[in-house]
Amino acid sequence: MNQPVRLGVNIDHVATLRQARGEQYPSIIDAARCVLDSGADQITIHLREDRRHIQDFDVPAVQLVTQRYGVPLNLEIGVSQEILEVAINTKPQWVCIVPEKREERTTEGGLDFLSSEHFKKVQNFCLRLRQECPNTKISLFVEADPETLKKCIELKVDAVEIHTGEFAIDYNQGEKYTSHLQKYEQAHQQLLPAGIGFHAGHGLTDESLKILIEQGLFIEYNIGHWVICDSLFWGLEKSVKKLKEIINRGSL
Repeated sequence: MNQPVRLGVNIDHVATLRQARGEQYPSIIDAARCVLDSGADQITIHLREDRRHIQDFDVPAVQLVTQRYGVPLNLEIGVSQEILEVAINTKPQWVCIVPEKREERTTEGGLDFLSSEHFKKVQNFCLRLRQECPNTKISLFVEADPETLKKCIELKVDAVEIHTGEFAIDYNQGEKYTSHLQKYEQAHQQLLPAGIGFHAGHGLTDESLKILIEQGLFIEYNIGHWVICDSLFWGLEKSVKKLKEIINRGSL
């Protein structure tokens, strides 16, 4: 690999626990500090329209932590003008645009660029973001689909984050997963000439991460749910360090 592989840790589900009881704990600020002290390269948070976990006040608070540590804040947002205003006011280093439906348990797939109407919405969204936050990099959460990736190239974004959810499910259930790896290889080759960063995220565990690290395509991994679940038994510090060690060993 020509550049260091980054680990982004999504701390949304620390806020999920907090919001479940409306308490001040567990502290998302303490979680961000612990994650970064344990070797993570960036913090990822998703400000959803329904505010089921991260709240508006969390965004600048977490950004202060990332600034003190000198690492990026990766803010995931849907195509919502209300949420866009939060991003504009905060100006994080990265904004990852994701699809969002209020009834979903979690993000269920990539952005739909086969719909010209939705593509136009994302295009206008990116335009406004670039105008208001010229130093913020933009990534798009998408499937490893050739037609979708053509649209990403057309938008001239800084990176895509490939939805790895289906791969992760097949791996966890002992099903064949090589077809997913083939799609990732093809996607990487399609995006490489355009200089678009190749990120991965959704559903990954320590074990499924090893497979992607061995493939050696992605320069960034964003992992959240598994980290919080594993930390229930081993602690947040150990869970993050485990992922970082996997990345470091595979990058040698």
